[in-house]
Amino acid sequence: MKESPSEQVRRLVAGAIESLETQGVHDEALGILREPRGFSVFKTAPIIRPAGRAWRLGVLLVDRSGGVYATGDVTRAIEPLRAVTNRSAEAEARRDDRRAAARGRFAEGEVVNHRFVALSLDDESLHAGSGPLEVQDGLVVVHWDRTSAGRGVATLDRYLADRVSVLTID
Repeated sequence: MKESPSEQVRRLVAGAIESLETQGVHDEALGILREPRGFSVFKTAPIIRPAGRAWRLGVLLVDRSGGVYATGDVTRAIEPLRAVTNRSAEAEARRDDRRAAARGRFAEGEVVNHRFVALSLDDESLHAGSGPLEVQDGLVVVHWDRTSAGRGVATLDRYLADRVSVLTID
């Protein structure tokens, strides 16, 4: 009997999790950004709150329970120094993210993934394209580069095997 796309994903992700746990690969923090609340000068500061842990596998984040997420942004939980040279809007946004993570309950210097998106792993969503995952010719594939036609695509089994091998090299 042919395996459904959702069964493929569950089986392949479970195999990746087993390999990562067996090899003792370090996972990273997940965080949810809480935007400032209040008004005018009475606003609370933005903060990134802990929301679990996951392994970063390229464009995917995978948690121990089999949850799969499209990666978002990544930062470190550190109190940034005052900007002296690079005061661009992008650099300020990165410093704001670091500051928000430092306000959360993360260890100093911890890598924090935020603005990630939980992927729907049911058959209908996978056929329609759930983030970087979709079904092609009955196989679940991962798109890591949608800018160049035909490039940046691999079957989920090959993609996970490759990403796990990068993390488990001795």
